[in-house]
Amino acid sequence: MTDTIHRAAVLGKPVAHSLSPVIHNAGYAAAGLTGWSYTAIECAESELAGIVAGLGPEWAGLSLTMPLKEVALSVATHVSPVAAAVGAANTLVRAAGGWHADNTDIPGMVDALGGVPTGATFTVLGAGGTARAAIAAAAQAGGAAVTVVARRPEAVAELRPVAEAVGVPFEGAGWADAAAWVAAADVVISTVPKGVADPLAAEVAWRPSTVLFDALYDPWPTPLAASASAAGCHVVSGLDLLLAQAIGQWEQFTGVAPAPREAMRAALAAARG
Repeated sequence: MTDTIHRAAVLGKPVAHSLSPVIHNAGYAAAGLTGWSYTAIECAESELAGIVAGLGPEWAGLSLTMPLKEVALSVATHVSPVAAAVGAANTLVRAAGGWHADNTDIPGMVDALGGVPTGATFTVLGAGGTARAAIAAAAQAGGAAVTVVARRPEAVAELRPVAEAVGVPFEGAGWADAAAWVAAADVVISTVPKGVADPLAAEVAWRPSTVLFDALYDPWPTPLAASASAAGCHVVSGLDLLLAQAIGQWEQFTGVAPAPREAMRAALAAARG
């Protein structure tokens, strides 16, 4: 395995800022996989099929970031049940006769959250692609119910089939009620863009037992994360998810498990300064 050339990469647009190469290459080094390399490739939705079709047999896997997670399903010959349920994949793994699509964001989110008690209630802020993974993560963690809070009712409605597919009770709410739903939840997952949740920091009456996962990590902490931390809550950042989902990909690409998690974590921390 160390003598043969194996390649992997993260694809997206923009992608030059990605820290995935740092994480994956650190893992290869720590595991002694000297024939492995991981790079970043700029790729738009319309370009994915062509790029994938042109990859040689040395390519073991691809990590997919925005805006490729939905179109990834169309270039795969096999799709995991969880990726099919949420309608998005962040991982393509070389398989017999083509590519296998999977979504490691979901188990990565569960891993990053830590030991969430079975029967926990989840509030998800936002209704985009990451919210799809959050709903599935709530189901995998044994959540009792998920409430999605968003600014557009139609976006919330689009997520109902995802909740039905993964088997978790679902409710939608408007953004005006966000602070109340955050305060009531056992686990809060914020998937909204930078700045959107900032006003909630001064509005939420946090319970110390609440767990907050904020998908952002630059800048960090966000006002929402800072307010939760000040109240004694356990807070998880987007960097925790970045590492956890990368570990899942690394193990699928290489076939080596467990991944050298601490070496990969240290490399990510060093890259972030």
